[in-house]
Amino acid sequence: MAKLFRALLTGCFVALVASGCASGPQYKELASSIPTLKESQGRIYFYRSNSMVGSATQPNIRLNGTVVGESKPGGFFYVDEPAGTYVVSTATETEKTVTFTLDAGETKYVRTRIGLGLLVGRIIPSLESAEEGEKALQDSHYIGTPMTAASK
Repeated sequence: MAKLFRALLTGCFVALVASGCASGPQYKELASSIPTLKESQGRIYFYRSNSMVGSATQPNIRLNGTVVGESKPGGFFYVDEPAGTYVVSTATETEKTVTFTLDAGETKYVRTRIGLGLLVGRIIPSLESAEEGEKALQDSHYIGTPMTAASK
């Protein structure tokens, strides 16, 4: 009876964790179909590594105060925006931000990761290098519709 209970408990845990992870097509499957940038815009990729730690914590990601997506383990999405200064923020117990300037034709990579919080994990955004961002995207799953912050 104890073995059956452990097996059921393990199965429920695995199902719960799996339901929190990204499940769309992988970046490497979509890369060739991602449209090229318009001359006046830059692209911002948002991604989070796939980890069971903190997988239930999936707050919204805001770009200059407007929700553009969610921080999902193993997921990525992107937005195309005009050149300018941008603030990416996430909030659980506290708000965490990263600020950067985006130039026309430029691509930026923002990684979100789980950090320790008092009651809930904190999702912390950080600006990553193109090399790191492109490498991390390879195994990430697409979780959004391309849009601009202005279209939300």
